[in-house]
Amino acid sequence: MTQLDLSGDWRFAFASDGAQWEFSTGDALEASTLETYPCTVPGNFELDLSANGILDADLFYGLNIAKAREYETSHVWYFRQFDCTNPGGDRAVLVFEGIDCIADIFLNGARVASTDNMLIPHEFDVTGLIQDRNDLLVHIHPVAERAANYPYPPSVTCMPHIVEGSYIRKAPHMFGWDIMPRAVSAGLWRPVSLELRPPERIAWLYLATKDLDVDHSKASLVLRYQLDIPTSEWHGYEVAIEGKCGGSTFSTSGAVLFRSGRLDLNVDHPELWWPLGRGPANLYDIVVRLFKDGREIDVRSFRHGIRSVRLDRTPTTDKEGSGEFCFVINHERVFARGTNWVPADAYHSRDIDRIPAMVGLAVEIGCNMIRCWGGNVYENDLFYDLCDEAGIMVWQDFAMACAAYPQDAEFQTRLAEEARETARRLRQHACLVLWAGDNECDEARIAVGLGLDPNDNVLTRKVLPDVLRDEDPFRPYLPSSPYLSPEVLSIGKPGMPEAHLWGVRHDYRADFYRHTNAHFISEIGFLSCPAESSIRRFIPETDLWPYQNNPVWKLHATSPIPGYNLFDYRVELLAKEAATMFGSPPDNLEDFIFATQAFQAEGMKFIVERFRSQMWRRTGILWWNLIDGWPQFSDAVVDYFFEKKLAFDVIRSSQQPVCMMIREEDDGSLSVVGVNDTRCDVRIEYRVEDVDTNSVIIHNVISLPANATTFGTSAPPVPRPQGALHISWTGPDGAGDNHFLYGEPPYGLDDLKRWYFRLFGSPVRPDEPVIPEIRPTWSP
Repeated sequence: MTQLDLSGDWRFAFASDGAQWEFSTGDALEASTLETYPCTVPGNFELDLSANGILDADLFYGLNIAKAREYETSHVWYFRQFDCTNPGGDRAVLVFEGIDCIADIFLNGARVASTDNMLIPHEFDVTGLIQDRNDLLVHIHPVAERAANYPYPPSVTCMPHIVEGSYIRKAPHMFGWDIMPRAVSAGLWRPVSLELRPPERIAWLYLATKDLDVDHSKASLVLRYQLDIPTSEWHGYEVAIEGKCGGSTFSTSGAVLFRSGRLDLNVDHPELWWPLGRGPANLYDIVVRLFKDGREIDVRSFRHGIRSVRLDRTPTTDKEGSGEFCFVINHERVFARGTNWVPADAYHSRDIDRIPAMVGLAVEIGCNMIRCWGGNVYENDLFYDLCDEAGIMVWQDFAMACAAYPQDAEFQTRLAEEARETARRLRQHACLVLWAGDNECDEARIAVGLGLDPNDNVLTRKVLPDVLRDEDPFRPYLPSSPYLSPEVLSIGKPGMPEAHLWGVRHDYRADFYRHTNAHFISEIGFLSCPAESSIRRFIPETDLWPYQNNPVWKLHATSPIPGYNLFDYRVELLAKEAATMFGSPPDNLEDFIFATQAFQAEGMKFIVERFRSQMWRRTGILWWNLIDGWPQFSDAVVDYFFEKKLAFDVIRSSQQPVCMMIREEDDGSLSVVGVNDTRCDVRIEYRVEDVDTNSVIIHNVISLPANATTFGTSAPPVPRPQGALHISWTGPDGAGDNHFLYGEPPYGLDDLKRWYFRLFGSPVRPDEPVIPEIRPTWSP
């Protein structure tokens, strides 16, 4: 196959009264009275306006992004010319990996097709239209124009500022969220190409681990394939597969009996794919070849991780923990230490440049799972490739969030097409361990007060599972996160085995967090400020302080539409957190930043360690969230500019696969706890010291069984009402550090700065990591 890259230099034009303009070629547009401008594809409309001086150069500075709202109703035309040698017998296929969103595509004056989904790639056969010189034009209609054509019955409901997104298939956050600005956008946000496909080729492949012996001695794989062969005479065609990972190899082949077929094979003593911290994320190099009369006519290469995945879950649980929600990889229970993945950037054409560093942060902080939140796009293939390599399990929501979506047949059909395209693109990745129907839509259907039973939602109870049963039958599926099963509805929401804990956000020690019934928390977080150097990059000097009644702080907090009182509470929540930690909010920016970062750090530490110390009553925690998609005051532990907050290093210490921690019991006593998430037993020597006096409180040796929590000893009485303890340990594979604040807040601001300085070498955060990850030896 030959691929002609059509990304790069394009031109565009726009008009607010676009309905009166009709163009089918770029030449015709250039000849009109509309002004045209240069642009780059992939790109976004607002970025193109900014690059041409129509919008501010830095859309993320001050209130600039709010000015983009006036362009939301624009019609936009993107166009370019390209040369192409006559494809001869090859099929010419125009491929748009991402069009945002309602668009008509014209090639050489002929209308090729229309699109209405930002979230999936689109392909169009243009074989008969290709010339030596070609004129390609894409007319993108404003979302509001299409959205206005839908009926919006009372059962279709959501937050008031995102109603127009209910029927439109684009990333929900783009209409404005509490973590993202309103950036409705338009454009060709992923690459464009022309593919010249031979008449005989492999159309698609799906290699799956069908079964794995409990002792890991043998794996059964199945390769499903579909061929594009313009004939009903299958004689002489053959498909062959071979795989290699280190010293492990396999191969088989079979004659083609029809355009769709399968090959079954067994792998003895396979090199397995393991989550981070439990072993190597082994990936086989796979080559699949198509032969005709012994001559190779097509070949595909990809990687495959051999592993089994299961989600053990029950419909309900209770305060005694009688239920379950636990991921089982290769027949072994895995405690999920992870985070939520939100948009990499408010403008998604820039995502791919940020993804490698973002995944690197997840590895550095010790995450073995990432939940891809349903308000986002489906990420670029690069994201899943990197998670495959790193051993990061991926929980993938479908792109629906916080709304009661339409149930009509037309919407069902569009969602099914989206799900099928997405499943076929992502199902080859070993990292993908769960499909989830949506984010908080079960709860949204209850919240609207119309008596909507979440289990009547045809989208997540029939459309999506039916598609996945066809396209990816070897992965678990969860209808919603959190899932309100019929059984949960009969006993109440405290019966959910998996939950989002958004409650008493200014008090991380509250019983709400301590005594949740849930086994698995897939959202929880606390707000904080980014570093002052970062704040100065997006807030003008005149608006830096005070925070009260500050429209720039509100917009970046995020209240996405100035003046509409959307999520305005978040700035005051920062102040309440600071008051909880230190008695009152500081009266200057520097201390306010430290106060909120300290609250976030200690809050996340408290929750993560409480859950880990209760393994297997608790089975996982995915905190909210890793990094911002635009500059803001948020729950992220890394800001948009990749500056780490205090919480990053603190969570990293709490997420070490082998970790010593101090747990505060409900009666106020302290216990030393050792957590071992690895697959081997570990024996370590540990010390607990008072930070102020450097006196040793405990010096002991402990054996930590694999995949278990071990209570060491009760800590002796601490020397003062408040203080900090330093926990350090050494084992056969390295050293580790952790800390614990004793006594209840509020703390003295200067006291905490002093403790942090002695713990980390900096009153805000260490310049270099001080907590090396322990990697115990393991054996398969």
